[in-house]
Amino acid sequence: MFSQYRIHPALLHLLYCLLCSAGEEVVRLQELEGNTVTIHTGLTGVQSDAHILWFYRSESVDIKIVNSLIIRGEIITDYDSERFRDRLQLNRTSGSLTIRNISREDSGLYKLLEFIITGKISVWSFSVDVYAAVLKPVIRNQAEFKRSVSLRESCSPLCSVEKGKDVSLAWYEEKERISSISSSDSSERLYLPLNKTNPDCSTYTCVAANPVSTQTTQLDITELCYNNTVSGTKGPRDLSKSLAAVLTPVGLIVALSILFVWIWKKKTKQQACEDAELNYAEVKTKPHSSNEAHEVNRAGGTEVQDQTEPVVYSPIRT
Repeated sequence: MFSQYRIHPALLHLLYCLLCSAGEEVVRLQELEGNTVTIHTGLTGVQSDAHILWFYRSESVDIKIVNSLIIRGEIITDYDSERFRDRLQLNRTSGSLTIRNISREDSGLYKLLEFIITGKISVWSFSVDVYAAVLKPVIRNQAEFKRSVSLRESCSPLCSVEKGKDVSLAWYEEKERISSISSSDSSERLYLPLNKTNPDCSTYTCVAANPVSTQTTQLDITELCYNNTVSGTKGPRDLSKSLAAVLTPVGLIVALSILFVWIWKKKTKQQACEDAELNYAEVKTKPHSSNEAHEVNRAGGTEVQDQTEPVVYSPIRT
């Protein structure tokens, strides 16, 4: 579109020199990835005949991304960069530049040049840092990573967060920050232990943050330390569960033994009672000959049991 209205090479060279030597104060902006960002110039109005240029510095090279001027009373704006295709919007009134769906790769130095027909040139510089949203911090029991720990060390909360640019990590007791750590190296995962002897005596929160976002995780000491088994060491609830698991079969065996003894004693007692209730009947032997019996009766004699004859008893059950 601007093929017939190209900037004179000498003027373009002058503009680049101004960009390189510009000593104006740099406005620093920190933005969240994915947002729509407007770089405000602070101008209340740009002259209608002004020529506006926006440059983006990538790897020490200034790339022209917006070229806007008025030709024969018509405002013509060209967005030259393939990098920002369909994502740029210029406000001619203020000179502000809007970038849609900004990414971390769009971080860098942006410069605005306002060239007025009278020959006056103004330069504004903006440093834009784009960040990804910080991830939610994770709290784990530090004792899980040790082969053996004492009972006192069995609950050692350790907070960590994934790597990221300018990420910081902090522990808060209620609303007071008690410890923190940060790193400018985005390749390192951050770790921060909670150095408290009795962490169940208060409310603790781990906070991960970068310049544009914050994530928090509250410490649940019961879930972290008492409901989970630590290698080599058990919390109070785990000890109770283990003890119950051992005592249950032992108690069952004892109960069965008592039941067996009770049944055996009951049967023994019943047998003894049955033996005590036995009745005995005396059986006497009589003369085998009926004649002998009649002779005794006629003689007026009395049948007398022979003391030498045995008495036989037979048990009769009732």
